[in-house]
Amino acid sequence: MTLEILTHPALRPLRHGFFTRKGGASSGLFSGLNCGRGSTDQREIVAINRARVAAAMGVGPDRLATVHQTHSDLVVTLTGGEDLDEVAATEADAIVSTVPGVAISVLTADCQPILLADPAAGVIAAAHAGWKGALGGILEATVAAMRAAGAQDIRAVIGPCISQRAYEVGEDFMDRFLIEDDSHARFFSGGPNGRPMFNLPGFGLAALRELGVEAEWIGHCTYGDPERFFSYRRATHQGAADYGRLISAIAL
Repeated sequence: MTLEILTHPALRPLRHGFFTRKGGASSGLFSGLNCGRGSTDQREIVAINRARVAAAMGVGPDRLATVHQTHSDLVVTLTGGEDLDEVAATEADAIVSTVPGVAISVLTADCQPILLADPAAGVIAAAHAGWKGALGGILEATVAAMRAAGAQDIRAVIGPCISQRAYEVGEDFMDRFLIEDDSHARFFSGGPNGRPMFNLPGFGLAALRELGVEAEWIGHCTYGDPERFFSYRRATHQGAADYGRLISAIAL
């Protein structure tokens, strides 16, 4: 099956893509393009999937950069010469790069994958922003690192993630946001079960735009489209033992 790669005009002419689960070699729970080394999928199959992504991005398998994601506000900046195996073991949730020929990427399964670029300055970034990272400052840290690398006119696109209609949370969850800023109440609405529903992409868009970044959401919900996307929450609701990870990547 052919890979399905979602792109956005805001990131052109740079090679980029939010990869769906279609076109991968994994089977069972991970059926499709599971790129998560941290999953219980077969390591060699995950390597095949990642190699397919690298080829689609126009780089070798050893030039697909990732980090060890921990829902932090930590950013790694690539300037050339880094050992990408060491980078892959580094705890961070965003990569900034000024290096041609390297595709930088993040893994998600409901969290926001965000690709950012200033094509004229030759600066790109990929960020993983779930609620914890977004509230904790990963977007601010990523934009700051891009500007430190020379970016001025930054564009960002939020890829497939869980939408508000599928993101029921508790009152304590909402309180974390309201304690930070009571204006965050606008990202919550009442749900059918009387519990708050959180607008994760709305929160991400607002944070990016407040930073002076032109930002868009691609509009796909991971929870609601099992044929195309992996979803941690859907897997949990189904009682599944594990779940696949989607990959999103960008290159100069």
